[in-house]
Amino acid sequence: MKRYRSRINSLLAILTLFLFLSSAATGTDYRAPDSVEGATTISAEQAKALSDQGVVFIDVRNPRLYARRHIPGANHLDLMNSFTKESLEAVVGYEEPLVIYCSGVKCSRSSRSTAFAVSWGFKRVHYFRGGIVDWKKAGYPVETSDP
Repeated sequence: MKRYRSRINSLLAILTLFLFLSSAATGTDYRAPDSVEGATTISAEQAKALSDQGVVFIDVRNPRLYARRHIPGANHLDLMNSFTKESLEAVVGYEEPLVIYCSGVKCSRSSRSTAFAVSWGFKRVHYFRGGIVDWKKAGYPVETSDP
């Protein structure tokens, strides 16, 4: 009986998390947090300057959105499938600057990924809250990936 109750509680927790994430992702009122503790929030202009300096960019959107358009040279680490401490370590050192972005202020992936990176010990994490939307709005170039 105890094992059965534990499984039910686990399933309820997963269902609750799924419903929360689904409503956050689809709700029109969702706004990404202005900042993430331990990271520096940057604008499109600051992101462009960092890109011009060769700073590592991490796109945490799904593969379809990344293929459609992304910041030139950005590494793709989908938050839901491939964004791990190990995958991040493979592209950037703990003391190196990095920029994490997603689709913009209505996307929670970059804030969550930024919080993970900070918690894993990455020291110079930049949270590009405006993401690809603000990048394009500023008129900066984008790349596409072949399917």
